[in-house]
Amino acid sequence: MAEERGRGRRNRDRDEEQSEFVDKLVGINRVAKTVKGGKNFGFAALVVVGDQKGRAGFGKGKAREVPEAIRKATEEAKRNMVRIPLREGRTLHHDGKGRWGAGKVVLRAAPPGTGVIAGGPMRAVMEVLGVHDVVGKSIGSSNPYNMVRATFDALKEQASPRSVASKRGLKVQDVVGRRTDGASEAGVVEA
Repeated sequence: MAEERGRGRRNRDRDEEQSEFVDKLVGINRVAKTVKGGKNFGFAALVVVGDQKGRAGFGKGKAREVPEAIRKATEEAKRNMVRIPLREGRTLHHDGKGRWGAGKVVLRAAPPGTGVIAGGPMRAVMEVLGVHDVVGKSIGSSNPYNMVRATFDALKEQASPRSVASKRGLKVQDVVGRRTDGASEAGVVEA
């Protein structure tokens, strides 16, 4: 009896852990392999997963059935999560460019109230990451795989003022200076 309660509690903890992540299906492809007896169909899924607090990842999975492909992609995405520093928990610290193959993306930080202005796969990545204000533009390939990878390439360039200050041996105020959008650090003294 005690063992059963223990198992149930463990499953409940696992369910709570699962629910902290938000996943979005970006794309699903049906692929066919021609064999002697006809065609064998399979499915490839692309999924992005995030906690809406600055962590996100993507994964792809292939299987004979759609739900199995999505499950595999979701598991891979959870394994490949990266942390991205966000300004005020709502936008990027600075603009960024990313590229993967023929897919190129440009991401720009935006003032409060702008919303997520980005298309398709980029929008999905921003939503699971927890970004509320950003402007994104994809240039070149509209292939979802390349767009997602290019978006993560642009996001990996993001650096918070705190990390830049620690690398350069300065104070955060020296690195940030005074921002023009009213989001300047408190206590900054102009030199």
